[in-house]
Amino acid sequence: MTAARDALPALISTAWLAERLGRPGLRVLDASWYLPTAGRNAGAEYAAGHIPGAVFFDLDATSDPATPLPHMLPPAEQFARQMSALGLADEDDVVVYDGSGANLSAARAWWTFRAFGHARTAVLDGGLGKWRAEGRPLERGAVQLAPARFTARLDPSVVRTLADVRTNLDRRTEQVVDLRPAGRFTGADPEPRAGLRGGHIPGSRNLPHAELVAPDGTLLPPETLRRRLEAAGVDPARPVVATCGSGTSACALALALHVLGQERTAVYDGAWTEWGGRADTPVATGPA
Repeated sequence: MTAARDALPALISTAWLAERLGRPGLRVLDASWYLPTAGRNAGAEYAAGHIPGAVFFDLDATSDPATPLPHMLPPAEQFARQMSALGLADEDDVVVYDGSGANLSAARAWWTFRAFGHARTAVLDGGLGKWRAEGRPLERGAVQLAPARFTARLDPSVVRTLADVRTNLDRRTEQVVDLRPAGRFTGADPEPRAGLRGGHIPGSRNLPHAELVAPDGTLLPPETLRRRLEAAGVDPARPVVATCGSGTSACALALALHVLGQERTAVYDGAWTEWGGRADTPVATGPA
């Protein structure tokens, strides 16, 4: 009989990871990704220095190629095939991190694994920045693991579609929270992707994802998170649909609410790239 394992929390510290690094069944993923306007190459940065043993999780390559929208969840069979090729197994504990300092894409990877049924997935609190600041070891080059067996089955309850968000405009049964910077939410600043209107989904609230973390990149303490949510007009006890530019930083809110014990959170996968890129969707400008 296999002994029960301790629960893997959604958020783990650099000390926790350093103590367990290299143990069988623990896989570390560098899930760094940056906006096209950031001028950063996540793959090159990974090769120049990553947490020892970490493999590179390519967010763009691990998305649905059948849609022009960025970062859409892939079919379950595609995700299973790609994670198997990456060397991940069903029984593995997975730790994801990024180099943004604000859970820009690590939370998206965390959410994706959980959406496909792999609950034993955690985010490294503070990411690569905190790991570096503490003088912990780095490794150059690429890590390749032997292929393994990974299965995936999508939980549709954690995803919202364009039709779902349209329906919610009238029903307002779920709070829509936009994680883009305030200037993009109000329409004062341009979108980083061409062809998108400025503004936001009518009735949505704005909570920029960078406001969920402390200066060292760690998630804010629970009570501070609650106050930050309430200040943005968000009730953490009610269902939430998180959105952003392309469905990436929205997952930082899913992570934060999970830490607060709120599981009724979904992500609008098409996000502003879909909503703001259409002519038949209503758009509001100015503050929430």
